[in-house]
Amino acid sequence: MERVLIIEDDELIAELERDYLEANGYETDLAFDGITGEQKAKTEKYDAVLLDVMLPGKTGFDVCRELRRSLRLPIIMVTAKKEDIDKIRGLGLGADDYLVKPFSPTELVARVKSHIYIHHLLSANEEEEPQETEITYRNLTILPKSRRVYLDKKEVVLVNKEFELLLFLAENPNLVFSKDTLFDRVWGMDSLGDAATVTVHINRLRDKLGKNESKNQFIETVWGAGYRFRID
Repeated sequence: MERVLIIEDDELIAELERDYLEANGYETDLAFDGITGEQKAKTEKYDAVLLDVMLPGKTGFDVCRELRRSLRLPIIMVTAKKEDIDKIRGLGLGADDYLVKPFSPTELVARVKSHIYIHHLLSANEEEEPQETEITYRNLTILPKSRRVYLDKKEVVLVNKEFELLLFLAENPNLVFSKDTLFDRVWGMDSLGDAATVTVHINRLRDKLGKNESKNQFIETVWGAGYRFRID
């Protein structure tokens, strides 16, 4: 049975989320503060984490940042604030998705189900197709089928959209794409969010791939036009 960790300080909301998920066949575990939730996520096996933003002990943003350093499982952030900056900040720290309170229980279950399904599908493909053609540029290696990235022979952990964005740019080197085009190609025209999400993911990729000198930077900003994966 698939397990979901719910990190939520409001016990009524946590129990509501638990009841709907368990009614749909998921096993759940609860944590009511950020420190306990982070420890559970690191030491036990889960298929997804439902993470509230405002938590005692350690905020959801901090927990998300820490978990993403070592875990590849889906992280869905839950926030009571509707401002776009909170949504974008959550995604920028490595979250796969977000929900704004109050949300439909049906939507909650659908989001969790979708992200777990995609994660399991990608993991299965990695096991079935271990050999593949690499994309290598200087000290960066991208494995498209297994969805892994290595920098100086050390693996860089990327979440789904980070990897897809990097792969799309690397497969189209030296071509400039606007933020709107990248959002359409990577997220899809029907996805939630807007082109500002592209900037957040570009910045996160640069942090993870290292801030090299401008002439050696993997992803280059072309002012007024967009971004490109530069090959000299």
